[in-house]
Amino acid sequence: MKLATLRRRGTELPGVHGIARLDRRTTRLATRLNAGDIAIIDHVDLDRSTAEALVAAKPAAIVNAAPSISGRYPNLGPQLIVSHGIVLLDNVGTEIFAVAKEGTKIRVDGDEVFAGENLLVAGTRQDIETVEALMREAKAGLASQLEAFAVNTATFMSAERSLMLDGVGIPEIKTKLAGRHVLVVVRSHDYAKDLKALKRYIREYHAVLIGVDGGADALLEAGLKPHLIVGDMDAVSDRALACGAELVVRVSPDGRGFGAARLAQLNLSAVSFPAALAVEDLALLLADARGATTIVTVGTHASLPEFLDRGRSGMASSLLTRLRVGPKLVDAVTVARLHRPTIPARALAATVFSALAAMGGAMWFASAGQSSVDDVAVWWDHAMAALRGLW
Repeated sequence: MKLATLRRRGTELPGVHGIARLDRRTTRLATRLNAGDIAIIDHVDLDRSTAEALVAAKPAAIVNAAPSISGRYPNLGPQLIVSHGIVLLDNVGTEIFAVAKEGTKIRVDGDEVFAGENLLVAGTRQDIETVEALMREAKAGLASQLEAFAVNTATFMSAERSLMLDGVGIPEIKTKLAGRHVLVVVRSHDYAKDLKALKRYIREYHAVLIGVDGGADALLEAGLKPHLIVGDMDAVSDRALACGAELVVRVSPDGRGFGAARLAQLNLSAVSFPAALAVEDLALLLADARGATTIVTVGTHASLPEFLDRGRSGMASSLLTRLRVGPKLVDAVTVARLHRPTIPARALAATVFSALAAMGGAMWFASAGQSSVDDVAVWWDHAMAALRGLW
């Protein structure tokens, strides 16, 4: 049936409808997406971490000006998006940013994007089958990516030797980290589950909480307040920025950066960290340099596939950062598995007092005979065994 006929009959035009939201910085776009919007991005090789932020906003569709899987390596983002039933239209070209207007209603029908009946752009619709096929092709070239990763690591070490080896450029901060346990939170894989599992650990050790960009919002959602927020300040909400945490913003070596401009607009002050590292690595280096004894990571990139998934030469910094931090570093899953909360002294004292009081009461009424005293003695042995089990 022709579109004009559908229009005359008052029938909604076919496809997925939503309000257009555009931004070339995908992480920044994710913070202002509403459920049912259509996200328009320009992101080659969409990584899992960014895809998770998009999926959490529940858009109706994602339209990518670039190829979501270029074939250079098996990136994990597109698979996550289509598995959640979100429409993914790929490789429509950068002209989408000229023809689609922020805040207007558009629709995705098949391989095409429309404003009403007007065709804006066309691309390639992805689904589970097409994404899996592209992933298989990308895996075939993984060896070359490993070689490139090694080269990038060497290049990075040459450029950032003074920072990585001597800590030159790591800023001073007001938040005290020396001798403390520190939790570094990135809003990525399973962060909500990990934070829930770590709440007792956080309370027991009075851990310093560092949110890396959107990780600050993750902490607030978990009922925790960040002490420090580190990052570009593009994927963190105004609410988190104004929560009272100390702010450390990444800037280029010449002092420029989007985050600094945003904080100035919000009338917030921040410590500048001039470096070309990934923001999560800035947080790890900062915690290490300022004397943290243990650094627990939530949602950070710990494996080689995750490093490659980001697809950026800067991810070489993650390998070297972890080598520098070394034995201080442990991931959240390991801590949750091994940590056993200790019994607070006050609670232990109350337990012992209750046991003694109960024994005294039993002795008081023991005049009924020696058998009662024997019963109390047996009870006391059991009570002491239970108390020893608390340790």
